[in-house]
Amino acid sequence: MRKLPIAEIIRLIEAENCFEAVAEDYSLSIKIDAYVPFVCGAVHDGHQFRKSLWDNCLHSQYERWYEEDPCTKEMVQSHPIVIAGRDSRFEYDLNRPPETAIFDTAWGKKLWRAPLGTEEKELSLQKHANFFKVTHALIQKLESLHAKVIVFDMHSYNWKRWDREVPVWNLGTTNVDNDRFGALIEQWRSKLATIRLPNGIKSTSKINDTFFGNGYFLKYITQNFKNTLVLATEISKIYCDEHTGVVFPEVVRSVEEQLKVLIPQMVLEFEKSKA
Repeated sequence: MRKLPIAEIIRLIEAENCFEAVAEDYSLSIKIDAYVPFVCGAVHDGHQFRKSLWDNCLHSQYERWYEEDPCTKEMVQSHPIVIAGRDSRFEYDLNRPPETAIFDTAWGKKLWRAPLGTEEKELSLQKHANFFKVTHALIQKLESLHAKVIVFDMHSYNWKRWDREVPVWNLGTTNVDNDRFGALIEQWRSKLATIRLPNGIKSTSKINDTFFGNGYFLKYITQNFKNTLVLATEISKIYCDEHTGVVFPEVVRSVEEQLKVLIPQMVLEFEKSKA
């Protein structure tokens, strides 16, 4: 993996070069093994939190981890194109638009001892902008090469905070063209339901049950690229203990191994469809 400026990452994409890189400020990583018609994204995978914010932050490291989406990149890391955020959403949230990407409060608790200064905000917003510059270049290139593109937008959520039974998998679809892609969305939901998990976990899947696909990553791509379907795919945190921070690697690996099969199957069905 190389460390590259954002401009160089974009240049390599525009030239259709295969590469693996981390941004020179370590805010994002990208891997392109082939210019296939699908992307795996993990915008909330990151846990980094720059040192200049430490003393001013009222949330503990565990509280930040609890609201992040750990291991979501690992679940899709074997696929040809993977883009992921490396910074914590508490620094800036890639799944929110720039105007709300920096939290003042987070999940009902004040985040900062003192309001952030302009310099700190600008640094965070530049990282946010850079991620979407790379995203734009990537999807633009893929749409120039393929009739249509599919993005697997991977997230996780804390199932224990719900006071009812919730699915292991949730697809958020309110901001995609359901008239055009509804049958494909249902195919993806049904595939996720077939996943067999260790430790007696039953793999259930639903559409718009816990989250609705309102994230900025999905909205940005959908609004800017008419032939790209974004599947906002949430897994409940059955792969870790939300209350202790312990990750269950056997569950993470099981998900990864089965997505190696299911994602290419879904891409093939997507390519064959008339959508």
